[in-house]
Amino acid sequence: MSRRELERPTVFYRWQKEFFENGAAAFQTTERPRRQAEEKQKRIEFLEKKVQTKDEVLAELMAEHIALKKSLGEV
Repeated sequence: MSRRELERPTVFYRWQKEFFENGAAAFQTTERPRRQAEEKQKRIEFLEKKVQTKDEVLAELMAEHIALKKSLGEV
């Protein structure tokens, strides 16, 4: 761009507006989104394991409950 174009206030303010709206993206590396995706995946795996453990405990309790009912003759 020529010096004359750079001296126009409208060009400067347009660039400034674009920077303030999207400036963070210029400084963000690809490492951060990748790390965030990895952290989300780890969290998902942790929660899935937690749900699986709860399901196993619930199944065991239900089996014990049914066995107790059968021993009492309620089933």
